[in-house]
Parts: sequence; structure tokens; C-alpha cells
Amino acid sequence: MQAPAPRLWLRLLSGPGAEPHTLSAQERRWCASLPAGRRELYAASRSLLRCCLAGPLGLDPEAVPLSSPPAAPPRLADGLGYVSLSHSRGHGLLAWSPAPIGVDLEWSQRSLPAVALARRFFPAAEAAWLQALPPADQNRALLESWVRKEAAIKWQGSALALDLRHWCWDAERRELRHLLHGWRPAVMGRWHQGWLCAAVGDHVDRAIWS
Repeated sequence: MQAPAPRLWLRLLSGPGAEPHTLSAQERRWCASLPAGRRELYAASRSLLRCCLAGPLGLDPEAVPLSSPPAAPPRLADGLGYVSLSHSRGHGLLAWSPAPIGVDLEWSQRSLPAVALARRFFPAAEAAWLQALPPADQNRALLESWVRKEAAIKWQGSALALDLRHWCWDAERRELRHLLHGWRPAVMGRWHQGWLCAAVGDHVDRAIWS
């Protein structure tokens, strides 16, 4: 039997159209302990994750067995699959999969010092490839690479500081690989409603957008 397809959601975290807050008692305690600037983001992101997961898991949002301390990757109880979360500018990209998955989200118009960042954080060959592009294409190329690598690091369960330089995005082959371990996970990148979304993990090529 084929495993269920991963699920992806791109949603508002706050403002008109956002889901009302639905948190566990523990999450409300964690939320209350956060500084004011982080409290709303934590509440909105965890509440949205619960609301999105309720359908695939067949549970009420409050009953989803989610463990999501602040500053830690959210996790489901054993046997219920894997989740990942990314947020930017009041929006969240959320994922559920029966296998480990990572996602990342960036606003498509975000302007960055592409060459400087590539020299600092990318493998030498990829940085040289980006630098050789026309200046008008460098920012998009950086974003295309960066979101895939952030998603891969979440899939891997590592950290940007440890592994960003070891991931290489080959834009011509459309292949993401880890230079130390040789991993070549399945990767999906999509421009959607002004956002650049990326997901890494088994079968992300057939992910269902909800």
C-alpha cells in the first residue's frame, strides 16, 4: 500500500482570515512566559499547526498530541507522522508527512546581498556559479537555494550553523546534495501567491496543498 502523501498548508498567521487561537494548556503556559514580541507568533503558529493537523489525524485541534516548546521543532506523538513549520511576514508554511519532512518559506521579493551571502555560507563551487550569473538573477538564485537548504536542515534535524555550508543546490540538475554524507533527498520548490516555498523529504513531489 502506498504511504499517504505529505500535506502542505500556506496560511495567514494573523489578521483577517487567520484561525482563532487553539492551544493546549501547556502551550498556553509556555506562551505566557514569552516576551510580548514572541508571544503572538508562538500562539498563532502553534494554533494554526493544530488546526491544519486536525483533519489528516481525525482529531479535534485541542486533542492533537503535539509537543512544541518555544524555540524547538514541533513533534507529534510516535506513530502519527512528522511535522515542520516555517513563518515569514505574517504567513506560515506547515507540513505533515508519514516520513521526516522539512519546509521553509521566503517572500519572493525579499532583497539580499546575494554574492556576499553565497561567499560566506555556500560551498565554493555553488558560490562561484551564483557570482557568474547576471546581477539581475542573483537574488532569485540565492533564495531558490537558501529555502531548499533550510528545509533540508529541518528534515535532517540539524542546524544552519552546522550544516548550511555542506548542502549544495545544483540548479541545473535540480538536485540537492549533502557534500559530507552524500544525501540526495527529494526536494520541492514552488512559487505560490508571492511566496517561495520549499519542502524536503520522501514523496514531496506528490504533496497535497490544502
